[in-house]
Amino acid sequence: MKILVCISHVPDTTSKINFTENDTKFDTNGVQFVINPYDEFCLTRAMWFKEKQGTSVTVVNVGGAETEPTLRKALAIGADDAIRVNTLATDGFQVAKELAEVVKKGGYDLVLAGKESADYNGQIVPGMLATLLDFNFINGCVGVEVDGTNVNAEREIDGGAETLSSSLPLVVAGQKGIVEEKDLRIPNMRGIMMARKKPLQVVEAVGGNAATSIQSFEKPAPKGAVKLVDADNVDELISLLHNEAKVI
Repeated sequence: MKILVCISHVPDTTSKINFTENDTKFDTNGVQFVINPYDEFCLTRAMWFKEKQGTSVTVVNVGGAETEPTLRKALAIGADDAIRVNTLATDGFQVAKELAEVVKKGGYDLVLAGKESADYNGQIVPGMLATLLDFNFINGCVGVEVDGTNVNAEREIDGGAETLSSSLPLVVAGQKGIVEEKDLRIPNMRGIMMARKKPLQVVEAVGGNAATSIQSFEKPAPKGAVKLVDADNVDELISLLHNEAKVI
């Protein structure tokens, strides 16, 4: 089995976000970038398949040279090799088109991707990728087991979970639960040294057309002032919740 893990290069959630050029471009100055957390869950699960079943694991990113440190971290965690599609990721459909070409050329059986990226939260790339490839697709996956070409998976639904059976080839959009946070791996020195020698292939884009374009960014409105109510003044609290907050 050949596994491909899609890796997004996203700002650390603790970074201070700003925009430039009349709020039309994201300002990367001073921003620390990391592996998208949902993708990191999927990569950790792929490492489990590699260790238990001897599968090969490739990581892929659509982006410029600035994303290569993120791919190198994925290699240090344990991926066998990496692919960077040399184009700016501007749109979910464009990214899915580029990833589909990588999957076709590489003959991958299982594609793991986070259900969404932590920056745009679109939740659209894995589903579009599966459609473009005509692969089976499981979204919101919190557990996956593979036996030969048979797959058993668990996904979250409103109010609970459901268990699914499928077959390879398959695209899985994973989230926390596919592994737990305590299972995430921190690259050690040996892994970092080995990552320097692992292949990182740069391929040119096929030229997938973007279906959308960004007009502008806007930060959330500042939070309003807090009103403190004396613990004994229940009537005032109820009045504020009813007349101002309008939550009761």
